[in-house]
Amino acid sequence: MTAPAKVYVRTFGCQMNVYDSERMTELLGRHGFAPTSTLEDADVVVLNTCHIREKAAEKVYSDLGRIRQIKAARASAGRQTLIAVAGCVAQAEGDEVLRRAPFVDLVVGPQSYHRLGDLLARAKSERRGIVDTGFPNEDKFASLPQRTPPRAVTAFLSVQEGCDKFCSFCVVPYTRGSEFSRPVSDLEAEARRLTEHGVREITLLGQNVNAYHGLGPDGHPWSLARLIARLAAVPDLTRIRYTTSHPRDMTEDLISAHRDEPKLMPYLHLPFQAGADRILAAMNRKHTAADYLALVARIRAARPDMALSTDIIVGFPGETECDFAATLALVAQVDFAQAYAFKFSPRPGTPAAALRDQVEDRVKIERLQRLQDLLGQQQTAFNSACIGRTLPVLFAAEGRHPGQLVGRSPYLQAVHAAADSSWLGGIGEVAIVGSGRNSLTGVLKSAQTPKA
Repeated sequence: MTAPAKVYVRTFGCQMNVYDSERMTELLGRHGFAPTSTLEDADVVVLNTCHIREKAAEKVYSDLGRIRQIKAARASAGRQTLIAVAGCVAQAEGDEVLRRAPFVDLVVGPQSYHRLGDLLARAKSERRGIVDTGFPNEDKFASLPQRTPPRAVTAFLSVQEGCDKFCSFCVVPYTRGSEFSRPVSDLEAEARRLTEHGVREITLLGQNVNAYHGLGPDGHPWSLARLIARLAAVPDLTRIRYTTSHPRDMTEDLISAHRDEPKLMPYLHLPFQAGADRILAAMNRKHTAADYLALVARIRAARPDMALSTDIIVGFPGETECDFAATLALVAQVDFAQAYAFKFSPRPGTPAAALRDQVEDRVKIERLQRLQDLLGQQQTAFNSACIGRTLPVLFAAEGRHPGQLVGRSPYLQAVHAAADSSWLGGIGEVAIVGSGRNSLTGVLKSAQTPKA
């Protein structure tokens, strides 16, 4: 019997790309490709790429250099290898990918990957590199096969794509297109399939997820809050999260959902990007520092134990030491549980890339270090404050040590505890006894295994 052809998918970047990679693997399964974790065994290699920062894009080209050598070695042994570059680098750079890496067979954007099987077949028959980076009219999700649920306790579910905000530093509107929201009924059906296969926590994904406006069963657009309420009614779904949000779309019904819906976890990723209004205006963020602080106050009034996470850019063009001090002041006032801070990286084609008064890299590095020191202190303090508390932990995986499981607290912290494997997929009350910057340790209080 002939062994099935194999596909290797490598994912760069955000959770949305993780979801897309899963769907591409499922799609190619319909075309006869079995997944492999060994690059040298792959008949098709797919790099699902990220273009948010320059280093992410350059890493793709670095990896392509190594994959070229594997392709040549396999060709010497009489085995053909097709290489596809997918995702946001593909969308942003298109023909440039083939110019820099002419051995690539296919360049396909994130809105066209539902055509992946047919495009690979075409590249193979025509023996030339193909670029498909258009924005097709058809709904790509409707063209994908029914989802094959992962054998996991947690899963991602893409509910919204694209962004209409046009922040001056961001490539998303150009690589993912305008905002599109999937219908409520499709998402509910996919959530039910996931829970039927053991998934207990779903993270709803979108480049601007709280701008969700999918068509509801009543024929009208539904908000993210209404979608969450619908999904919360799925019996075996115990936890719901969502990411990433924009402050301008944090509506009152969504804030109220955090107060009223017990399945919606008290963890919110809410980027503010900069603390100086002058820089926020240059970023086209459409909110001020005062707007953000007032929003945080409303959120914490509704859910006092809310853990907040954020994104921050350091060294945006024209940022002065006074502007950066405003960022530090906002961070100190909000007190984040977790955060992601980055040096400004000019992305070709975005308005910010053409701005004058670019900040020197040495200044960016120094400011980033100061910011990360403060954020690290806040994250360590947040975790330390959990010692002595008892938290409900959803156990999701085996730990590194025998008899240990790893799960997540409501605040998305990793929690390690001694527990029988029968607890996988169950929620146990864990007394927290230790903490680090990135995780907690605890003791499972119940001796009973969860009910099946």
